[in-house]
Amino acid sequence: MTKPNKPTFSLTTKNPPQLYSPRQLGYSHICEVKHFNTVVHISGQGGENADGHYSTDYAEQLNQVFENLKIALSYAHIDFYNIAVLSVLIVNFDQQKHHLLNLKMNTIWKDQNFPACTLIPVSR
Repeated sequence: MTKPNKPTFSLTTKNPPQLYSPRQLGYSHICEVKHFNTVVHISGQGGENADGHYSTDYAEQLNQVFENLKIALSYAHIDFYNIAVLSVLIVNFDQQKHHLLNLKMNTIWKDQNFPACTLIPVSR
């Protein structure tokens, strides 16, 4: 795996004090990107492994999603700290799945604000 290049932009996350703190929910209200010359879009990464198989366990799928995203980011020579906006779709959303997502995101972005994030519950 190649080491990500140093970003050529400024990414700043902001949480206005007049709004509630989104920290416990795993996102920031605002993400401002300045001075960039490349934008990378990564297609939705599911919980399938390299063979295209899904675990029946949500926690394992969640770990695989972020591993797949890490691989795609690395291939583009960037990492999790370069993400400005994240959209998360969860099939059959419930509070337990939300809790596991929050734990995972707090592991990845433990010393930094989260990217702006939208959580979308879906039926399938």
